[in-house]
Amino acid sequence: MSQFETLMARDGHAFSAYLAKPAGHARGAVVLVQEIFGITPHIRRSADSYAADGYLVVVPALFDRIRRDLVLGYSGAELEQAQGYRRQISDAKAELDIAAAAAVARHAGKVAVIGYCWGGLLAWLSACDMPLGAAVGYYGTGIAEHLSKTPMCPTLLHFGAQDPSTSPAQIERIHSAYPDGVLQVYAAAHAFNNEDRPERFNPEAAALARARTNAFLSQHIG
Repeated sequence: MSQFETLMARDGHAFSAYLAKPAGHARGAVVLVQEIFGITPHIRRSADSYAADGYLVVVPALFDRIRRDLVLGYSGAELEQAQGYRRQISDAKAELDIAAAAAVARHAGKVAVIGYCWGGLLAWLSACDMPLGAAVGYYGTGIAEHLSKTPMCPTLLHFGAQDPSTSPAQIERIHSAYPDGVLQVYAAAHAFNNEDRPERFNPEAAALARARTNAFLSQHIG
């Protein structure tokens, strides 16, 4: 069962969140963090799929801090618009919303944060800044700029070898700074997990990354 609910961050900001509940007893919880396009159909399907695997999933609407219920497509104009919205939200403010979502989900057990693109960076920062059971980042942009921090929980990072936003040199810097983390690179582009972007979607890489994520969650969350 999936529905939208209203949550509140520590600074008093009320925001929408998509909740996807498992059919039976939850084996743990996942806070799923959006790309820069909002809580898109792709993000909702991803949340529902983790719920089908037995996790309670909470997806905070990070754009609610500047414009409520914002969902964008993937055209060039919308990408530019999305980047503009993203720049208006500090990492610290986004983390407040993620922390609130984690607090709501914690009754289900250990909590993992899984994020895509912008959300991949926020998954890394959340792993560094808050108590979590695990973190997973898909093609997180900007992680190499935050290596002064170290995750406090097991962290898995997925990158595409053909992603210009995360060069091989940046990936190597991340690995060198955090050798205890699990880092996987695929013969794929940025957004290779997003089936709604056919020019980038790589079903083989997406399936392998999901299998590795499932195993990682089973090991660290339940």
